[in-house]
Amino acid sequence: MKLNEKAFALACAAAFGIVWLVCSMVVMMLPDMMSSMTGNMLHTDWKILGWQMSFIGVFIGGFFWVLFAGVTGGIVAKVYNNLNSK
Repeated sequence: MKLNEKAFALACAAAFGIVWLVCSMVVMMLPDMMSSMTGNMLHTDWKILGWQMSFIGVFIGGFFWVLFAGVTGGIVAKVYNNLNSK
């Protein structure tokens, strides 16, 4: 099976964009809980740092995550197609 590289890249970008928006909304609504959860996942204490999040930061960060995910998805599809054709 061959992957459509452009479609796969767009799907990765869209999925990461959705996850980024949901995560950003949860952080904005429940900053203490998310800070505690992040600290537990990274074995650190993030509560002293606090969250500094603005709407422009959400959009700029989201743009770069979507771009990175799309490029990565395209590379993954290209590598998969090359490995699968041999």
